[in-house]
Amino acid sequence: MARVKPRSRLDPPYLRRVWLDRNRVATTEEYPFCLPLFRDPEFELTFERPLAIFTGENGVGKSTLLEGIAALAGFDEAGGGKGYRAVDHSLAIEAMGSRLGDGLRASWLPKITDGWFFRSESFFSVARYLDAAAMEVGAAPPDFLSHSHGEGFLRFFEERCRRRGLFIFDEPEAALSPSRQIDFLKIVLRMIEVGKAQVIMATHSPLLMACPGAQLMAIKKYGVSPTSLGDIGHFRLLREFYSDPDCFIQAMLSE
Repeated sequence: MARVKPRSRLDPPYLRRVWLDRNRVATTEEYPFCLPLFRDPEFELTFERPLAIFTGENGVGKSTLLEGIAALAGFDEAGGGKGYRAVDHSLAIEAMGSRLGDGLRASWLPKITDGWFFRSESFFSVARYLDAAAMEVGAAPPDFLSHSHGEGFLRFFEERCRRRGLFIFDEPEAALSPSRQIDFLKIVLRMIEVGKAQVIMATHSPLLMACPGAQLMAIKKYGVSPTSLGDIGHFRLLREFYSDPDCFIQAMLSE
């Protein structure tokens, strides 16, 4: 019988645990600490696998949570890596991700400072920033913007997400067709297996949720809990649609 190789302490997940330190929160009546996500006074997340995926309806706080984790890791909450500040924050009233990050504490093994926070809505700003930064030092710009939106996403993932580090993706499926989402999953698995990356993702896509070996966590009205693909509402809804599209649409539109 083949022996199972023990996991090295230097293998992902590097970010092992995140919790909310109530002593660092001035009031729970204001956003983002008023979100139902943080009702549990002992709010805590444990990352047990290299890939963690958060699911949930719009408005439950998925993006806000990822912003807070990104800020905690030293990334710009608007997107980018450590030391990157691609988006102008001068007109922002308040940085909610940084505010949440100030209230969060983390346990690392080991502490990783490399990586990237990807947000689909700020992708163009980040891409323009990378082009400008390359030209300032006389290098060829990566030129992610000369491709279609989806192709630019995939090229960005291929070129910028190869190394060991923490990578946070907020709804990466936004510009990807179903077949391109499968291509993205292949990239994610290579990141983990070859690049020794830890990936934390929020998505509405059942295709991405089905990634082998993922730790699935559902954000609901009363907090975060482990889940399985078959119990996720998005998956069940699409399963009903595929079984009888005409009947499903008629029933849903008549409600």
